[in-house]
Amino acid sequence: MRPAIPSSTPETTEKWHALTAEQVLEDLGSSLDGLAGDEPAGRLDEYGPNTLSAERGVSLAGLVLKQLRSPLIYLLIAAAVISALAEHYIDSGVIAAVIIFNTLIGVSQEWRAEKTLDALRRMAAPRARVLRDGDARVISAEDVVPGDILLLEAGDLVAADTRLLDVTELRVDESALTGESDTVGKDTDELEGSTPLADRRNMVWSSTNVTDGRGRAAVVATGMETSIGAIAGDVQTVDQMETPLQRRLSGLGLYIGVAAVVLAGLIFAIGIGRGEELYEMLLFSVAAAVSAIPEGLPAVISVVLALGVQRMVERGAIVRRLPAVETLGSTTVICSDKTGTITRNEMTVTRVWAGGRRLRVTGEGFAPDGEFTTEEGEPLGDGAPGAAELERLLSIGCIANNATLEQEDGRWRIEGNPTEGALLVASHKAGLVKCGLDREHHRIDEIPFSSKFKYMATLDKADGAATLHVKGAFERILEFSDAVLIDGEERPLGDEMRAEIEAAAALFADEALRVVAGAYRPAVDEAGMDVKMITGDHAATAAAIARKAGILEEDEEVVTGQDLEEMDDEELARRVQDIAVFARVTPTHKLRIVRALKAHDEVVAMTGDGVNDAPALKQADIGVAMGITGTEVAKEASDMVLTDDDFATIVAAVEQGRVIFGNLRRVVMFLITTNLGEIMAITAALVLGLSLPFTAIMILWVNLVTDGVSVLPLGLEPKHGDVLKQRPRPPREGILTRMMMLRVLTLSPVIAIGTLSVFNHYESTQGLLMGQTMAFMTLVAYEWWRAVSTRSMRTSIFRMNPLGNKLLIAGISLAVVLQVVVLYWGPAQQVFGTTAIGLAEWGIALAVASSVMFVDEIFKAVMRGRERRARRDSVRQ
Repeated sequence: MRPAIPSSTPETTEKWHALTAEQVLEDLGSSLDGLAGDEPAGRLDEYGPNTLSAERGVSLAGLVLKQLRSPLIYLLIAAAVISALAEHYIDSGVIAAVIIFNTLIGVSQEWRAEKTLDALRRMAAPRARVLRDGDARVISAEDVVPGDILLLEAGDLVAADTRLLDVTELRVDESALTGESDTVGKDTDELEGSTPLADRRNMVWSSTNVTDGRGRAAVVATGMETSIGAIAGDVQTVDQMETPLQRRLSGLGLYIGVAAVVLAGLIFAIGIGRGEELYEMLLFSVAAAVSAIPEGLPAVISVVLALGVQRMVERGAIVRRLPAVETLGSTTVICSDKTGTITRNEMTVTRVWAGGRRLRVTGEGFAPDGEFTTEEGEPLGDGAPGAAELERLLSIGCIANNATLEQEDGRWRIEGNPTEGALLVASHKAGLVKCGLDREHHRIDEIPFSSKFKYMATLDKADGAATLHVKGAFERILEFSDAVLIDGEERPLGDEMRAEIEAAAALFADEALRVVAGAYRPAVDEAGMDVKMITGDHAATAAAIARKAGILEEDEEVVTGQDLEEMDDEELARRVQDIAVFARVTPTHKLRIVRALKAHDEVVAMTGDGVNDAPALKQADIGVAMGITGTEVAKEASDMVLTDDDFATIVAAVEQGRVIFGNLRRVVMFLITTNLGEIMAITAALVLGLSLPFTAIMILWVNLVTDGVSVLPLGLEPKHGDVLKQRPRPPREGILTRMMMLRVLTLSPVIAIGTLSVFNHYESTQGLLMGQTMAFMTLVAYEWWRAVSTRSMRTSIFRMNPLGNKLLIAGISLAVVLQVVVLYWGPAQQVFGTTAIGLAEWGIALAVASSVMFVDEIFKAVMRGRERRARRDSVRQ
């Protein structure tokens, strides 16, 4: 009879580490020579293969259904069915096309992401060396069974959970499982039963790496019974959370659906009250309900998010779920065990361009002896033109610097990269001696130089203010600079100045000089988000790194896994927001921390690379895995993967997410305003006893075509100002705030009144055909003006760059062309029920429709005034 072998998962009180080697072998029914005869085959049948059971893979059908599970899509499906039953087949077909288009975009994007980040099972070691019948054999890792004796050497990926029997200088990298950054030395001594998993030095865990030495170990658990198997099981039991955007869209869809039904009922009741035909009013009320639904919204959201995904790929992140792009913009807390890496590089300086002047640098070698002169050889005085700019440039090269300058035996020596060394020497010649690793500035974070990005950046704090310092290849720095320092002032970097700088760089390059540029920008602390470190490292190590990174204050303490064990969930939820660093934590602890933060309605982004991070990555609102050092389990559990393992990429993603959400707000507000204006016009016409101002196909044209060419460019509006200075949005805040709804309720009546006034005038003087044509033309013109006005929520449109969104200009131009076709092409006139109009009518429609923009300008001015008064009041208080 084979021994009953319990699991070695970290949450059990397993005994293996507390037993002697002899007791382990006895309990396993094995020996130092390994299993004998057919015993391995029997155990393989009993315990199963040494593999992890992965979650069911993503199927194409599953992705299709996932895209269709949205209240807005449900509304569109209902609208398509109702339109078909009412024999409005064109309307039904167009709406169905919108649903198909939206589904195709979402499916194609998420299918590509899933294919690039495949599989939980690849974590298992493919081969293992075991002793069986006293002989060493290489077998498939799947065939390893409890009781096998593993032979471990440097470079091996451990195939199962094992208890060490003998070791020689054995060290193991357990970071993927425990989060411990240093390799762990191993021995065979028995330990106390309560010893935490990370401190069990006589155990070696599945999927960890042997870095040094060798050893022999008895297998105590395989497959899903291992520690990594327990974590894989946790990942599978954690439900995929709805993103904030999905929750907001669900709420919006519900509101729109209820509003559409109420409006349809109101219109139906009014029509019946006026004595209209029952069947006709039923059809018309259904058409009105359909018109209330912004049919183009789901497609536009999918396109905007998909384009956001492509932008994130360019910035070093692969997004696996479309809504995750926006979720980062809602993030209030980032939990991370990454603190960045530090690299060393080097060089020497002979020429400088600063403040519009070309300068020379005297002195040779690493000795900090020399001076800065003009091209003519005149020393550059303190107050001379270009002196202040030179000091700023040198300070950038000095602060964003990891080299050190030392004097040894009378000779100056650089420790680090030659380029950085040269910049360091140049700054010393100007009297800037507290630089780089020996600096007065406190470095908060760093993006190391890489051949891919061709720049290095540091975020540094001095006197309470944070500044971003960047140095690197001239063309890269110039590319993302928008101002230049001249005569002590920041001046816009126009074409003329850009050409002058490029000419100076070309001149230096012609002299066989390597050209390096510098830039700076005042910065804000991590976009208004709270950053927490959650790590498996020891408390002292975590505290030192966190204080260096600016996460932990001097008087703050680190909370350890043992401390967490002594807290119940209620106490943890009460304290979690005030704790900056958690150390020596297990996967279960990470899950508890994330859940405690979410209990406060925090939107949590969790970063990680190890197997131990996977459950928390999946539990978080957005899980961010490392693409280079990350395990496949972590990538599988994540929503986004950083291809460069750079924490700064997360901040870039936050910026992109905030821009995207702001643009989605513009899109939604535009669509709700114009659609509500349509419904108000129709309802008012019925109440006032007027004829219907539009045909059904006109409404569909406005909702799909006119809206479509405007909303997509609005969804791609470039960012306004520094969005990272804004605080994260409140998690419970909807897509439209109360102020935005007030704006909608102010502007929609303007559209309805203007459209209905034009309709009534032309119908009464030139007949129904001309009246409907002019109402249609005026409504479309309202959409054009409204699209222009919607570009900004607060800033006057007259203070914005009119060419700031060239796509919107192109979209409105296309809409004008299409409108001309509908008004003047014979076949289109028959379908839409329109007639040709003259230039005077065009002018009237455009003039009346412009009222929505001017009313919106008044609304913006009132809002700006309220904000100014609120700021003054806060200052007085």
